Amino acid sequence: MNKAERFEYVAVSQTGKKRKINEDSVGIFRTELGLLFIVCDGLGGGLSGEFASKQTIKKIYNYFITSNVIDTLPRIRNAVENANLFIYQKSKGNLNFKGMASTCELLLLNSASFYWAHVGDSRIYIYQNKKLKQLTKDHSIVQELMDVGKIKFRQAKKDPRINVVSKAIGDLEIPSIDTSKMILSAKHPFKFFICTDGVTSVISDSELEALLNSNDLKETSSKLQNLIERRGSPDNYSYIIVSS
Repeated sequence: MNKAERFEYVAVSQTGKKRKINEDSVGIFRTELGLLFIVCDGLGGGLSGEFASKQTIKKIYNYFITSNVIDTLPRIRNAVENANLFIYQKSKGNLNFKGMASTCELLLLNSASFYWAHVGDSRIYIYQNKKLKQLTKDHSIVQELMDVGKIKFRQAKKDPRINVVSKAIGDLEIPSIDTSKMILSAKHPFKFFICTDGVTSVISDSELEALLNSNDLKETSSKLQNLIERRGSPDNYSYIIVSS
């Protein structure tokens, strides 16, 4: 567990039991604007997926800390767009990387506010007042079918298209990025939970809510990791827990 300013955080990234390579990547950085957390799930298989997730984080961070854009949210968006263009051009220009892409969850946290950016089906949650809320909405075929009423929530987990994303870093030259900003209140302690679908495919929101009720981040992480492993960890799984 690490501490920075008034925040504590723990990060885990593991190769699933049915995978040979961990295509997930996690990045945590201190910047002049606050703590920057990034979680990515590489797509495309094997080394191309691993490359996509690692390079997405690298390109976002490098652009973010060198940008002269003053406003934080535009700087975040530009950084994600820069990473997207790199992955897109690499996938189009090199047969070894054809079809590669990555999900991306970004959280920037300072003492007064937080900002997030989202592409794909990895997720960002906030836990506050003993309630868990999903901040992001999956960019996936199954979510789109749910939105138009073609399938119901209880059917989604069993749908064969459950892992098919509809938006990803590197998928298009100009990406579609969800972003937002919220003000933080010191009166209401919180936790953020950022994860890939290797977590949410085997752990329910109600289980996450119960686990995050503990004030011990190490204990929470240990219990969560053990539960994922007991359920077979069929995919790579990565997460960051941040607590005020």
